[in-house]
Amino acid sequence: MISTPIDPRTAWSPFEPSDSQPWTPALAGHLHRRAGFGAGWPELERTLADGPQQSIDRLVAPVGDLAAFQQTYDGYDASAGSALGLSQWWLHRMLHTPHPLLEKMTLFWQGYFPADFTRVKNAALMARHVSRLREHALGSFREMLKAMAHDPAMLMSLGADDNRKAQPNAKLAGELLRRFTVGAGQFSEQDVREAARAFTGFRVLRGELQHFPREHDEGEKTVFGQRGRWTSEDVVRITLDQPATARTVVRKLYRWLISETSEPGDELLEPLAESFAKDYDLARLTESMLRSKMFFSAMAYRQRVKSPVEYAVGIVKALEATVPAAPLAQDLAALGQSLYEPPTVAGWPGGPFWLNSFTMLGRGRLAGAMLAKEDRYGGKVDPAAIAQRHGQTAPEAAAAFFLNVFLQGDLDPAARDDVLRDASSARGPEETVRMVHQIVALPEFQLA
Repeated sequence: MISTPIDPRTAWSPFEPSDSQPWTPALAGHLHRRAGFGAGWPELERTLADGPQQSIDRLVAPVGDLAAFQQTYDGYDASAGSALGLSQWWLHRMLHTPHPLLEKMTLFWQGYFPADFTRVKNAALMARHVSRLREHALGSFREMLKAMAHDPAMLMSLGADDNRKAQPNAKLAGELLRRFTVGAGQFSEQDVREAARAFTGFRVLRGELQHFPREHDEGEKTVFGQRGRWTSEDVVRITLDQPATARTVVRKLYRWLISETSEPGDELLEPLAESFAKDYDLARLTESMLRSKMFFSAMAYRQRVKSPVEYAVGIVKALEATVPAAPLAQDLAALGQSLYEPPTVAGWPGGPFWLNSFTMLGRGRLAGAMLAKEDRYGGKVDPAAIAQRHGQTAPEAAAAFFLNVFLQGDLDPAARDDVLRDASSARGPEETVRMVHQIVALPEFQLA
């Protein structure tokens, strides 16, 4: 990886491996953790052989019948009747999708536009909400913002499902400006009040957003200094025209794809924000980050804490397995990540919030249950069988193999020696399970 300081002027230029900055297993693993949920050994080997740019091509535009996959799982989502049922089907997607980047970005946007089942109480609306996020996750932020500003689940989550001319509801307008677009300090309370007037006339009735013209304020409104008889779509357009909106999106995506441990300076983000503001193309912005020198630098490597979902799905992916999604959804909810119930209007806090003595114990119990031969996960995950499949049957060889699969061999030497020493006395599949459990409990595996 690039260990020298990154020049902001070249930070977003494509990373090209060289003798001084080679393409390594550690960087291949880093790519799969950030652009998906991790990978098994065959995929890691392919990525290492193909190099970064060709591998990113495959992640951005995977081969396969994605439309058929989405249609099948959209049907299942719509039939789920609870937050738990919805979470099960989303976890099914994550485990089986031919397009992991799409699911990873959909998860990001559910944190950006966090609709909450406990407020909506309608599985069909919640399924539709996340389906819309998925539709636009690598598309147009302009179209996504329009959709979210008129999404019944989003409005109900914000308490903005009834907005009348006589009593404008400012909850959507406030969140639209504060979190979704220009950001705190970039607007006035008058902008919020005037934007709220532009959204009058909308009500959510029987699960559908309806517009009542007689309840819409037809008067002139001034938003960001622009005066006119604005409607809701005008407000979306005006906020997208503000340079601060592109900066907000880029900054939040930086925390998701690059680093959540340090605050990037404006000089670093400005080239991306300026380019993004021209067309709000999310695929291009995401690719620019993934392909960049910054992404493959020490400033990005292991600079995010895995959420419970990333942690659990990463174990399953690494072991080339699958698990029943019902117990997984329950266990992840216990760890604080119910996919359709973000805890606040700002989504999941992330970062250090995910790691404390309670959650670390919970992660250990979850990993133990998934790896158990007989438990609620049905013994679907079999480390010994994976080691045998790849010809690594001797205990020390199996330990080295799993250190490469889960951490690409990149961990503290003392910790590596501990794992290998313990493995030297291992006999049988039960010891292999304990060894893998030891690896996924390491601090390094908690980081993306």
